[in-house]
Amino acid sequence: MSTADAPHLPDALVAYLERFARGEFWESHEALEAAWRANRSGFYKGLILLASAFVHVGRGNAHGIGAQLAKAERELAPYAPAYLGLDVAALLAVARRGQRLARTHRAAGPAEWRRLLPAPRLRVEPARIRGDEPELRGRRPEG
Repeated sequence: MSTADAPHLPDALVAYLERFARGEFWESHEALEAAWRANRSGFYKGLILLASAFVHVGRGNAHGIGAQLAKAERELAPYAPAYLGLDVAALLAVARRGQRLARTHRAAGPAEWRRLLPAPRLRVEPARIRGDEPELRGRRPEG
């Protein structure tokens, strides 16, 4: 499903998803930054960290990949198994796999990293949008 088919999602999240799908990881991070600053959503922070990890994949920076994915995992874990229509459990699996790879492939270059850890496809499943997520109302999440 494309983000165009999920009209209830916040514009910043839609922009993030579209840019991430195109492999524009820094730009996807930037698309969500203002919304995260406005509401301090841990979910948004986790997505920003995920995008940052894939910036490091493009640079072949194993330390950066592992560090950003560890932070992304911590932020996203409370939202599993799904949140705002995204499969958070699958993102957590990517984060864990990437951290393991970062420990064992320190010398890998960018091309090898893109092969070892391809970016996940972030697909929105409308049935997995609860409708009461604070990000949908633009207010600060509880907790």
